Amino acid sequence: MKIIWLGHSGFRIEIGDQILLIDPWLTGNPMFEESERADAIAGATHILVSHGHGDHSADAVAISKELGIPSVGTYDLMSYWEEAEEINVVGFNKGGTVALGDVDVTLVNATHSSSFLVDGKPTYAGAEAGFIISGEGKTIYFSGDTDVMADMKIFNDLHAPDIGILCAGGHFTMDMKRAAYAAKTFFNFKIVIPCHYRTFPLLEQSADVLAKSLTGVDVLEPEVMKAITL
Repeated sequence: MKIIWLGHSGFRIEIGDQILLIDPWLTGNPMFEESERADAIAGATHILVSHGHGDHSADAVAISKELGIPSVGTYDLMSYWEEAEEINVVGFNKGGTVALGDVDVTLVNATHSSSFLVDGKPTYAGAEAGFIISGEGKTIYFSGDTDVMADMKIFNDLHAPDIGILCAGGHFTMDMKRAAYAAKTFFNFKIVIPCHYRTFPLLEQSADVLAKSLTGVDVLEPEVMKAITL
């Protein structure tokens, strides 16, 4: 398995027979070099979109059209894109699980908001969500944008993820302290990868607080386009 950060909350995950792009915000992302776009999306099989905000969904439609691959996410947003953008989609809802090749993806709750701009006006984009991704004998919890939730205990009870990809930048999501609390209180992660940080000065710039708080857990600060091989 390879987990490759695309900056902000975007990831390329090579798992089983799949190459998943999760929330791939590439265009205009200050952490991502446009010259690396072809390598970032090469061979992708599906695009997972956690919610409608532009820093998560802005490139999904373009990549879906370019590669001829489905976008995957909440039924409301996928149905809208299927009609308005004429792309292939896999729409489901929280608690549902879909098989993408030999990888199972479950849509789970998050607490945030979800919208995008249509003709300059904020438009409802379906509910915000996270993903549980299982393959190669490992399970990843991708939090999407969220605060701490008691629901996280249910995720652990049902799925026992050993890898957590957690938003931790603060202001719009959990900060490092809250992400550490979530990890310690609700999960038994072996590995935690922070995201949604460092992109702008408004967000936290270091994962030191997270790493110091999670004894016995490998906190891996990702580097853009550098593979974490597990």
